[in-house]
Amino acid sequence: MDHERNQGVALQLLQLLWLLPHSWGIPAAPAPVWWDDLQNHTFRHTMFCQDGSPSIGLSESYGEDQLFSFNFSQNMRVPRLPEFADWAQEHGDSLAISFDKEFCEIMIQEIGPELDGKIPVSRGFPVAEVFTMKPLEFGKPNTLVCFISNLFPPTLTVNWQHHSVPVEGVGPTFVSAIDGLIFHAFSYLNFTPEPSDVFSCIVTHEIDRYTAIAFWVPQNAIPSDLLENVLCGVAFGLGVLGIIVGAVLIIYFRKPCSD
Repeated sequence: MDHERNQGVALQLLQLLWLLPHSWGIPAAPAPVWWDDLQNHTFRHTMFCQDGSPSIGLSESYGEDQLFSFNFSQNMRVPRLPEFADWAQEHGDSLAISFDKEFCEIMIQEIGPELDGKIPVSRGFPVAEVFTMKPLEFGKPNTLVCFISNLFPPTLTVNWQHHSVPVEGVGPTFVSAIDGLIFHAFSYLNFTPEPSDVFSCIVTHEIDRYTAIAFWVPQNAIPSDLLENVLCGVAFGLGVLGIIVGAVLIIYFRKPCSD
């Protein structure tokens, strides 16, 4: 009886899991030959819930690029980058999102305990790397990006340190699902770089307390005045080269044709 009951629960789970995540793509259709090399993209709307932090999440991405996460306490989309802010004002699907949230939580409460210890649990050890969003220039505002990959399940906390001192006021961590329900995450830190800076991004995978640390120190920074001079010099050089090439072509094509 227990075996049959477990099978029934597993079948229920399989019937329900197809609802999450939702993915939409443009249906396949005959395309001109010149479209063959174009890449097909998918808009992915993924809801997840779990016994961990974050307890529930919603990410929306286009291809491999995350566009939005969702703040459930304020019932609003949060753009990953400022460029996406205008698109985050859409509220027409708020009822559908609320339904998905309640449905996901019911699955965890009702079905989760029945399958505890019966289904193997996958683990992914997160990998972190830190880089600047813009080219590094000392004394000019910039943003450090901590990118976390190979994340499963998406239970994590991210902390920043500057010279081993915790940094306050760090923004939210954006978690997003990619193909195969593997997750990655982004954390951002606004700063003004100095030559002596040492930053670290500390990622703790809460489910097994595994910690990944990525360090950032300034390398190959270009002083802002030197960068401006280099760009001006490159532009001037390209202009002179264009004039020389143009003059050579004019002289060549004006030469009389010989027998």
